Order: sequence, then structure tokens, then C-alpha cells
Amino acid sequence: MKSKWIYITIFILICITWIVSQSNAMGLPPKLVKAYGGKVFTSLNDSEFINYDIFLRNYLVKRINKRYGILLDPKLFSGTDLLEIEALIKCKKSYEPIDQILKMFHKSPE
Repeated sequence: MKSKWIYITIFILICITWIVSQSNAMGLPPKLVKAYGGKVFTSLNDSEFINYDIFLRNYLVKRINKRYGILLDPKLFSGTDLLEIEALIKCKKSYEPIDQILKMFHKSPE
């Protein structure tokens, strides 16, 4: 009977470790994860969501520039668009132009 609880405890600890490692593996800065992790925003006009999106945009623009040498304007894309753009840049072939990827996303300055 005691071994059953030991296995359950070990399983829970493994799950917690996996969840923490996944948040670190995404490459997001700890400041972003600590500040906004697990929060639910009421709408796109929520002040906390706007702060989160601005922080995410600036971080992703710097990361894309550092990794791929591509300069993007954080005001033209949302944070989720920049995440998708980065994923597509990772998958694109070397001879494919970046302009085709950027054309897929709606550009709307704030």
C-alpha cells in the first residue's frame, strides 16, 4: 500500500519537473514567465494584456534579429504573429525569401 503512494508522489514530481522544463525550453525570459504565467486576460483591451503584448513583441523582435539577422518593427506585428513568424523562419529553406512569410501576416501599425 505504501509503494502505491510512493509511485504516485514520484509521478507528480516528474510531471511538475516536466512542466517547469517546458517553460524554460520555450526560450521565454523568466521575467515574462513570472510576470504573466497563468494569467487570464479579460479582453484584448485589458491593460495587463497590452503590457504583456508589448513586452513580448520587443523581446521577440530582439531575438529574431539576434538569431536570424532580420529587422522587424514590433509595431507592425502582434506578439502571436511574431511567434508564428519565428517558427516559419526556422522551417523555411535557405533559398526562400523572407518577404513571402511576412506577406502572410496582417500589418497594422498602432
